[in-house]
Amino acid sequence: MSEPVPLRLDAEAVSVDDELPAFLARPEGAKVYHGFPVIEETETEGWYYGAITEFLETGGCRSGDGFVVAPDGTRAGLVWEVGMGEFDEIMAPEQDRWGVYGVWFPKTIFTIDDLVVCFRAVLPQLQKRYQEIQDGL
Repeated sequence: MSEPVPLRLDAEAVSVDDELPAFLARPEGAKVYHGFPVIEETETEGWYYGAITEFLETGGCRSGDGFVVAPDGTRAGLVWEVGMGEFDEIMAPEQDRWGVYGVWFPKTIFTIDDLVVCFRAVLPQLQKRYQEIQDGL
């Protein structure tokens, strides 16, 4: 059995329950994925990667969960693996997010710079899907 991947929590996020982490006790009006950090170094034309699972692991990281933040602040979930495959819709858009998508990163993540390269590699697919949703397609 593989070991669980640790979550990457936002220490600054507010929780409405002192006994629970912020992602389990979001304040009213908080965005989906509240409690998980946006990785500022990934900023690309107003788009950002947010981390749910830790991506800086000893020996590198080959899969994880995260989210993308569009320039308008809306968010979509990401499930990523290293390798080659098809962009895949895992969950359709909902009221609080514009879907959850499976994406393929081109390389193992060892550093923040690797994460930036990988995020930028999948960003055109995410931007295309975001625009399709905005256009009602």
